[in-house]
Amino acid sequence: MMIDIRTALKQGMADLRAAEVSSHTLAAEVLLMHALGRDRAWMYSHHEEILDPATTQKYFQLIGRRAAGQPTQYLTGHQEFWGLDFEVTPAVLIPRPETEHVMEVALARLGERGLKIHMDTGLPREALQVADIGTGSGCLAVALACELPHAEIIATDSSAAALEIARRNAARNRVAERIRFIEADLLALPGNERTPEPFFDLIVSNPPYIADSDEASLQREVRDHEPHAALFAGPTGTEIYERLVAEARDQLRDRGILVLELGYNSAEPVRAMFDATSTAWTNVSIAMDLAGIPRILAAERAR
Repeated sequence: MMIDIRTALKQGMADLRAAEVSSHTLAAEVLLMHALGRDRAWMYSHHEEILDPATTQKYFQLIGRRAAGQPTQYLTGHQEFWGLDFEVTPAVLIPRPETEHVMEVALARLGERGLKIHMDTGLPREALQVADIGTGSGCLAVALACELPHAEIIATDSSAAALEIARRNAARNRVAERIRFIEADLLALPGNERTPEPFFDLIVSNPPYIADSDEASLQREVRDHEPHAALFAGPTGTEIYERLVAEARDQLRDRGILVLELGYNSAEPVRAMFDATSTAWTNVSIAMDLAGIPRILAAERAR
């Protein structure tokens, strides 16, 4: 079948629209750019160019897989986060724009501590100790390493397959030398990685927060293709937060900062966990995302 780029794109859009794929126009464009190995500007400036049979076959195979429910990001193997390019596979959760709010809040809370030098003296600032819990693709750890050149980062995940992707993303973005990837359950670090006293200045996490009973209501792309261990937390969806808050309380230094992404309807029960140990925390706040949904909780350790 000999068709030009414009015809292929229109057919791809029609196929995805018929399959009721969300954002079908964008998905068809991204998959054609991937099949061509070209960017959007090139694709639209060469819309009359005839596709070779191999590219045509590759494109419509991708369209068929997307129509069947596979996420676009797993088909291309890429997702942008914080202006950086990340490899993604079915071993890791696809980074979402909402998680960029974790970055915004963490950097804002750090304030001058996030600067490489002391503004009053110009002297180098001591290393900032950071932990990313449940790192997945490594998007938070890598983005923080890029923003905080004086940070030493530990990134944990219970999945060895996810950690392998995260390591590759750290190397891809040239920050691998400042991130230690550790297979661990939350902050339960192996014996050789534990410290005898509070160690971290910043802990961030986008933990699993979907209730088991909500599985049927998820989009099929999420339910059928993204790793369940990174999605589901238990009967209520808040189970992991309780452990995270307790472990962070023990491992944050004085004035250390905890920043958590919140699940839908989890703001009140998670806030209550901090209220129950109010002497340990100060400056507890919740930030909304662009849709007005409570999305990020931040708190400061008070010792």
